[in-house]
Amino acid sequence: MTAAIKDAAQAVDAAAVMGLLPARPRLLALGEPTHGEDVLLEVRNDLFRQLVEQERYRTITIESDCMRGLVVDDYVTSGTGTLDEVMERGFSHPEIGLGASAANRELVRWMRAYNDGRPESEQLRFAGFDGPLEITGAESPRQALTALHAYLTARVDADLLPCTTETLDHLLGADARWTDPAAMMDPSRSVGQTPEAKQLRLLADDLVALLDTQTPHLIAASSSDDWDRARMYGRTATGLLRYHFWMADPSPSRMAQLLGVRASMMAANLLALAERGPALAYAHNGHLQRDKSRMQMSGLPVEWWSAGAIVSAQLGDEYAFMATALGTIRHHGVDTPPPDTVEGLLYALPEDRYVVDPRRLAAVLGDTTPAPRVSPWFGYSPLDPAHMAGHDGIVFVKDAPPS
Repeated sequence: MTAAIKDAAQAVDAAAVMGLLPARPRLLALGEPTHGEDVLLEVRNDLFRQLVEQERYRTITIESDCMRGLVVDDYVTSGTGTLDEVMERGFSHPEIGLGASAANRELVRWMRAYNDGRPESEQLRFAGFDGPLEITGAESPRQALTALHAYLTARVDADLLPCTTETLDHLLGADARWTDPAAMMDPSRSVGQTPEAKQLRLLADDLVALLDTQTPHLIAASSSDDWDRARMYGRTATGLLRYHFWMADPSPSRMAQLLGVRASMMAANLLALAERGPALAYAHNGHLQRDKSRMQMSGLPVEWWSAGAIVSAQLGDEYAFMATALGTIRHHGVDTPPPDTVEGLLYALPEDRYVVDPRRLAAVLGDTTPAPRVSPWFGYSPLDPAHMAGHDGIVFVKDAPPS
């Protein structure tokens, strides 16, 4: 069987990936089964570089704060700041080392070098597509709300604005109220359902509505970048306020609601980037897959539709998803996969990295259903054999050495 499976596998390059797809998708997503392994990011960098150069993709977006991502985009397009400053300020999720990653640093350095001397219309753009969210909670909506308000204040009649900057500042209060890490586990510590927060949700909705109703004027009065950023501020402000609302909810559906809001924010950012032009996305498999996501929280099952599922439902064939599978992470106790799992079947192949056609793999297996792999480490999510039909391709990496 190993020889037959090898026929379904090719070297990891852009041509192999595009050969699995009927046409170039507007949004091509590559997932990872775990965070923090530089070998996976190095595979991403090599593949994305080829896709940019050969297939004319013009945006690279990763699972990082969309607001912080503006710092990286300014650097790669115009050289604003230094690489050290950008790596420190332009990435979220310090618990998984996004800004500290050598591979992420190399990606940003290469993007800046690629853009150097190119006209703006041909430049490669960077974006984060996650909300300003961390495992321990969510950011204050201040930055997004005040940026949206400032954009509108500079371009529309004052009497159209639903509030002043002073009103927003009063209702927001101290940012520490919003970012209290205790609120993630204790809804009573959240300010998301206070009278002030509820008023802010109404004002944010009014500001976004004003952005929509003034679209013709604002597009004429703005650069395309300013218009895109204003819409992102609106999405982020309303999404954050919705997230904080559910942080304050004590019901059993609280965690599913939070995960769903995050997925919705991610999906909205991905769709906006795809609207701008061909884009490459990178995040955990669970955020990009077409199937429903599931996990255990406090011993209870939680389900929600991932960002990839939401985007795929709207883009159809214009969305493609390549899942990454991994053989071993021995420094985390993930050893050689059992031979009857998807990872075990691919681990038996002679080379270290492959792009695998899941349809051909399924044809080789016939009626044999691979066993689900069980990870001894919570930080790694093996491929679910039941989800393979929803993958356009599988990128397999045999071993992850310590980063």
